Amino acid sequence: MARKEFTFRGKTLGELQQMSQKELYELLPSRQRRSLKRGLTEEQKKVMEKIKKNKQNIKTHCRDMIILPEMINKTLRVYNGKEFIAILIMPEMLGHYLGEFVMTRKKVSHHAPGIGATRSSASLSVK
Repeated sequence: MARKEFTFRGKTLGELQQMSQKELYELLPSRQRRSLKRGLTEEQKKVMEKIKKNKQNIKTHCRDMIILPEMINKTLRVYNGKEFIAILIMPEMLGHYLGEFVMTRKKVSHHAPGIGATRSSASLSVK
């Protein structure tokens, strides 16, 4: 089965990369469009410079960065509060925030109580 070519609001990836910023912003949802019209923050500008220079292993704390066409097929390491998680930017992620793809919370898995955790655990064998 042939893979369907990616389109975003009727535009191919090549067309999106050739567009000016203002034309691209008009295709994004209102929250992202409004955020980008206000301009990138200093931290976001630094990340974009590194991406344009084709640097590898870019680490960032900038979870509020909106994924733009220049970022596609790059690997970024985004901070989740404890460690940097590597994500490969796919075309389907266009217009989303980096933080949406790096979870900050883990699933809690409870285990048996430790010694001294409860009154009844004092009677458990140490083995």
